[in-house]
Amino acid sequence: MLPTPPVVADGIALFLDMDGVLAPMAPTPDAVVPTARRTAALKAVEARLAGRVAIVSGRTLAEIDRISDHALVSGSGVHGLERRLKDGSIERKTPDAGVAQALDAFEEFAADRPGVIVEDKGVSVGLHYRQAPDEAGAAKGLAAELQAETGLTLQPGHMVLELKTPGADKGTAVTAFMQEAPFKGAVPVMLGDDLTDEYGFEAAAALGGYGVLVGPERETAARYRLDDVDAVLTWLEAVAKA
Repeated sequence: MLPTPPVVADGIALFLDMDGVLAPMAPTPDAVVPTARRTAALKAVEARLAGRVAIVSGRTLAEIDRISDHALVSGSGVHGLERRLKDGSIERKTPDAGVAQALDAFEEFAADRPGVIVEDKGVSVGLHYRQAPDEAGAAKGLAAELQAETGLTLQPGHMVLELKTPGADKGTAVTAFMQEAPFKGAVPVMLGDDLTDEYGFEAAAALGGYGVLVGPERETAARYRLDDVDAVLTWLEAVAKA
């Protein structure tokens, strides 16, 4: 069994996934909203770590800001395809031409399937079937077909399939942040819950840090584990006071 992460602040840099880590999973992406506790915990831990905190999520930067109530400046959205530096500047990959094709196909698929939601992120497109689990097989088949046709990267998540512009992931985002102030020279710690976060765990470990899995035990590159979102917020609050 994986132990809980140590409560330390000096010398670490934190990289935090959003859904399933900072915020509970919800039926639709829009159903996740800001909370006073989350916002306060993020601000407190960023102050304690002298700015060495970033949210690294599959969501867009705009969604990260909405849910976190603009608590942090540093952040990476859409699995590393967009990244905002500490000075507020934003780096964003150019959308692959295949994203538009995938968007059209996903929208056609969802048109007559109640509960299936299409999320257009510009550099990627997601097909959510949390409210229509019976469509999982058909959704996976369509996504695999489109991936083969377009060359886009297929990124499965919690009841969602995402086709994204190639060339970045959460691991590349963590690595890029660690080359810049104020993160450079710190020990990277990545908190995540699903397969997309394994890239972040691996990148953190390669740079002398570690991953923290949030949720049930499973095969993972993470070294530590926390039970759920509440446990994450409790841990962040403790780190802020360490």
